[in-house]
Amino acid sequence: MTSGWHESDIADQHGRTVVVTGANSGLGLRTAVVLAGKGARVLLACRSPERGRSALAEATRAATGPAPELVALDLASLDSVTRAAQHIREASGDVLHVLVNNAGVMATPKGTTVDGFETQFGTNHVGHAALTWLLLPALRGAGTTEAPARVVTVSSIAATRGRIDADDPHFEHRRYDPASAYGQAKLANQVFALELDARLRAAGEPVISVAAHPGYTATNLTSNMAGSYRNPVIAGALRAGSWLSDRLVAQDVRNGTLPQLYAATADDVAGGDYIGPDGFRQMKGSPTRVKPLRPARDAETREALWSLTQRLTGIVPDLR
Repeated sequence: MTSGWHESDIADQHGRTVVVTGANSGLGLRTAVVLAGKGARVLLACRSPERGRSALAEATRAATGPAPELVALDLASLDSVTRAAQHIREASGDVLHVLVNNAGVMATPKGTTVDGFETQFGTNHVGHAALTWLLLPALRGAGTTEAPARVVTVSSIAATRGRIDADDPHFEHRRYDPASAYGQAKLANQVFALELDARLRAAGEPVISVAAHPGYTATNLTSNMAGSYRNPVIAGALRAGSWLSDRLVAQDVRNGTLPQLYAATADDVAGGDYIGPDGFRQMKGSPTRVKPLRPARDAETREALWSLTQRLTGIVPDLR
């Protein structure tokens, strides 16, 4: 892996079709803009039509290949996920080279998705898992043994404080804490990515799955966390702390996006890799391989999450 890797190191992406979830802002928007600028056909999967149109305009201005396209996707609704997957399969002709599972919500107040899942677990993990499984035929259609298609699932350093409770993933019987729920969801992203790769490998599919995380990056997710707290003193302190740390500690979105761009495009990426910053505590720096957390390396944890996700979505993954 090359030290000091930058956007300029990304190879030409003409002829490749890429889907980026949560492409309306932050890391997702930057990923879409960069890949469109490298010639890829980029489908921006966004929940908000208004912000999606603004993001589409920015990606279109950067594009050097096919015009980017907008896909309506609300990961908090399995019906929306199903419609989006069908749209993507039809639009791509079942030829999808890269799926970047980037979208996410962070430290929200206690709530549920349309389907009754805890908001963060349902949006960040369950919605992405369902989308990935439904798009396997399109990924298979693009991948070859020499150049497999890729699924890049974005985790977080917050996963270090996560614990997946397969018996109570929706915090129905344990005390809800916004940060703990976020940690569980982002750990689930990492666990899912590695289990998916193991199953793809076992099935002989021309698709690999990798995970990435942006370190500590100044995005709107951090400041939005304050809104989860009803106590105005706590909320105010969090907003002030977020403002200060974003300026003194965090890296900007351009650098924070590098790990997922590397995972999506670099030639030396292998299935099961986890890509993050190479700096202190993986908070910032150049993209490099980092060690997955123990739960993501544990076969029993991975199997439990996979089975739970199948039950929640009702989807049986189409693995050959």
